[in-house]
Parts: sequence; C-alpha cells; structure tokens
Amino acid sequence: MLDEALTIEAALQRVSRLEGDCEVIVVDGGSADGTISMVTRHVSASPQFARVLCGPKGRARQMNLGASAANGDALLFLHADTSLPEGALRAIEDALADSHVIGGRFRVRLDQRGWRYRMIASSINARDRLFRGFTGDQAIFVRTGVFRELGGYGDMPLMEDLDLGKRMCRAGKVVQLPLCVVTSARRWQKNGVFRTILLMWALRLLYVLRCPPSWLKRLYREAR
Repeated sequence: MLDEALTIEAALQRVSRLEGDCEVIVVDGGSADGTISMVTRHVSASPQFARVLCGPKGRARQMNLGASAANGDALLFLHADTSLPEGALRAIEDALADSHVIGGRFRVRLDQRGWRYRMIASSINARDRLFRGFTGDQAIFVRTGVFRELGGYGDMPLMEDLDLGKRMCRAGKVVQLPLCVVTSARRWQKNGVFRTILLMWALRLLYVLRCPPSWLKRLYREAR
C-alpha cells in the first residue's frame, strides 16, 4: 500500500473476513497521509494480521519485503485496492493440491458499473488467456519455494507483475482461477477510459520491445 487513507480500512475489513488459515502481512511504501496509523489501529484489534512492515517505495520492493517475512507455503500478493471473492483461499488451496501447479491468478472485474468497465475487464481477462500476461490487479499467488527460486519480483519500477508472470510460466504450470477479484476503476475514472486503455497497451508494447522499465515508468507518470 501507499497513501491509501481513503480505502485502507475497508480493504483491511475485507481481508479480516477471509475464511481460511492465512497470515496477513501489510507492507507500506512510505505513506504520508495517515495510512499507517489507520492500519496500526486495525491490526492491533485483529489477531489474523501478523505484522505491519515499512519499506522503500515501489511495489516490487514492498512485495519482496512482505514475502521475505512470510512463513506460509504459498504467497498471495494483494494490492490495497483489490478485494478477493468469497472462497478465494479455498480455491488457491485446491489449485495447489495439484503438485504440478506452481501458482496462478484470478480473473478480474472492476468496481464500477457500465459497459465501458465491463469491456475493460473482459479485455484484461481475454488478453490473459491469449498471452498469459497477467497483472498484479489479478492477485497473483505462487508457492513460496518457487517464488524464492525465481528471485522474487525483479527490482523494477514498472511491469514487475508481467515479468514475474512470464518467469512463473516458464517454471511450471500456472492456472487462472474462475473466480473474479474486484479491483478499483479509479485509474480509468481519473484519466479517462480510452486514454488509459491506449496508454496501458502502449506501455505493454514498449515492454515487449524491451524498453527499459525506468523509461516506461517516466512515460507512465507524464501521461497521467
């Protein structure tokens, strides 16, 4: 999480209602809007939450920090603006019961109604099926041992999820669960639906063409 004061309490409440045996580690990347104090209050009242960690800004670094402190056999990386469906943990356990499966992700839908947002979600899911290019919004899960063998997330400012997903697919069997996570549509609402779609496709194309992630991050910031 980073500067999620408006959404973090609802996110923590959703996580606390998950059914299953799990350890919850919250990792902050330097929030300056009161997010940490909100999280600390919630964690102290919920035994399910193991700890709160503060690390350097950047999703890849934050997720690697959380993974290094985890004790479970499997890791689930959940962004602060994404919520899991009912039965998510059971679905992960069932998938990993197959020894050939090393990890996977969920399908996705957005938290806003309307044909534009349905179209976005459908295109994300279709793109994933066709190219196996899944993103962090889809709640990536992976066996802990495999994640560590792969070296975790690459230390890159953007496209860290696509990079990990590509390496996971090379390492073993990766599945897409039929359940949908729900992720925030705020990116499309803020910058415009079609403008954001064009930007994200352009960034993906440039990534495939091996443009440096630091350059892509700068382009992403300027375009926003």
